[in-house]
Amino acid sequence: MSDEVDLLHHGDRDIAENLVDLAVNVRLSEPPQWLQDVLVATVGDLATYPQPEAARAAIAERHRRPLDQVLPTSGGAEAFTLIARAFAPQHAVVVHPQFTEPEAALVAAGHRVDRVILTAAKGFRLAATDIPEPADLVMIGNPTNPTGVLHRAELLRALTRPGRTLVVDEAFMDSVPGERESLAAEQIPGLLVLRSLTKTWGIAGLRAGYVLGEAALISDLAKQQPPWSVSTPALAAMVACSAESAIREAAAAVPYMQEIRDRLVCGLTDLGYGVVANPQTPFVVVDTRVAGREPGWMRLALREAGFAVRRGESFPGLGPDWIRIAVRDDAVMRSFLAAVEALKVAV
Repeated sequence: MSDEVDLLHHGDRDIAENLVDLAVNVRLSEPPQWLQDVLVATVGDLATYPQPEAARAAIAERHRRPLDQVLPTSGGAEAFTLIARAFAPQHAVVVHPQFTEPEAALVAAGHRVDRVILTAAKGFRLAATDIPEPADLVMIGNPTNPTGVLHRAELLRALTRPGRTLVVDEAFMDSVPGERESLAAEQIPGLLVLRSLTKTWGIAGLRAGYVLGEAALISDLAKQQPPWSVSTPALAAMVACSAESAIREAAAAVPYMQEIRDRLVCGLTDLGYGVVANPQTPFVVVDTRVAGREPGWMRLALREAGFAVRRGESFPGLGPDWIRIAVRDDAVMRSFLAAVEALKVAV
């Protein structure tokens, strides 16, 4: 299955010099000053090997979990690799469209993957009956990249059962008001929840994430993790970004993002393009299909107009007519909508 699309294509490959970056989902162009200060302060400790204890404690307190249910990772992507190496699923299922690293990691580890493809006709929403009963490893994003769909926690709980590991990627959950539908604090056998700090805090280059789950599963993942894979600066960022002040700051930024996102959705809809309904993420995904135009025409035309957007064809279940657009500030989004409107007039 992995040869049908380029699972290793990510948004950073769609950007280029002199293009406005709407392809990558990192919300800040640089970390806030207080976080930069934290990172700079670690320079004097770089001669010492990383020590994860403080980060584990901060994350455990933030999510109200015991220490042995927390594993810091080198970004969310490392967690998928650890899962693929630690477990030997007989029937692995990845729910698509979603972030492609989970499937890529499973395939690289030699596992066969069964795709559950959610459709635009159903709003890319999952039903419990979509998951094959024999599945012993299920991976799903919530809210989902690229569709922005937020699945109900009740539905995801219903997917857990003895003998099955459920992996929920919550990399964008802090863009949801109150983090509703999160399972990060729940004690459910077989559940693993993944978090990433890179998007909200502008530290994609630092690689900072973590896994939450029952102690036995976390122990299995830790056995697969290379020594010192999480750097001292990344661990310091985990401590700082788990503080109450940081959580409040992240939450305070959500209403503005929602306002700009909703205006973007309305603008695209008014221009006649199909936007996945009610996105809960700092990005939206759009069907740019126009009769008589080649698939992918808008993405290429937007590049000519100075905007880089994320191509859709590397997401199983989408295609070249779909693009993902990251939410930026109001001025950028107005300029982008003006460019889209100009293209429509040109058509």
